[in-house]
Amino acid sequence: MADNLLQALRFFGHARASSEIQDLPGVSLIFCGLNYAAFNAALVSRPVAGDGQELSSLIQLAAQRFDARNLRWTCWVCDDFLSRPALRDADRIFSRFGLRPLTQAPGMYTRNLLPPHRKLPRIEVRPVADAETRKAFAEIMSVAFEIPAAVCTAVYGSEFAWTGDLQGYVGFENGKAVTTAAAALTGDVIGLYSVATVPAFRRMGYAEAIMRQVIEQAGAAGTVLQSTRSGLSLYERMGYRMVTNFNVYIAD
Repeated sequence: MADNLLQALRFFGHARASSEIQDLPGVSLIFCGLNYAAFNAALVSRPVAGDGQELSSLIQLAAQRFDARNLRWTCWVCDDFLSRPALRDADRIFSRFGLRPLTQAPGMYTRNLLPPHRKLPRIEVRPVADAETRKAFAEIMSVAFEIPAAVCTAVYGSEFAWTGDLQGYVGFENGKAVTTAAAALTGDVIGLYSVATVPAFRRMGYAEAIMRQVIEQAGAAGTVLQSTRSGLSLYERMGYRMVTNFNVYIAD
């Protein structure tokens, strides 16, 4: 699951000509080319031994790299990568380097989706492959996650961004772009990201409809995702179960 998440985060490291990815021992750093914390990310990429000293070293290294560029950033760490002492002291360790807890993202997995609980809307799902679909994806991301439109356009609207391994999809209802999803494939597992629906079409099954189409097309043996609080009940109804948790910290 951590490998798949890293594959998805690397999307931001392709977003602009000035973007960059640095894979360091134990931590991967993603620079999106803009000073926007959610798109500048560090991911602890392997289990951390001991009582927190190794975790401190990794966070210090990441902080030095982002601070040198005067960038706000986020850090993702999987609970299962930390020893009990390190997990207990994680908030204190991150605080020492200017980061505070932002959110928790339950890591969820299913091998087989459960049947839909209701009739799902029929939508046309298009891959993000041209200016129209890039623009639609960016606009939905901006509205759904309250990200400045200029930032979304600069990242999701960029041709550079979609040259990596993350594939985006837009769902259309009668020609109107209403929902999105993105997928990263690692081995025989597909990860779902950027699942969002415009407000007027929420709670009608559009997010589930696009997810199911993307998963069916991939033909993967299993699927993973990191849930938001609002999406948790939907994913549980679809057959996902929580198998781990990611803590996300943000630099003030």
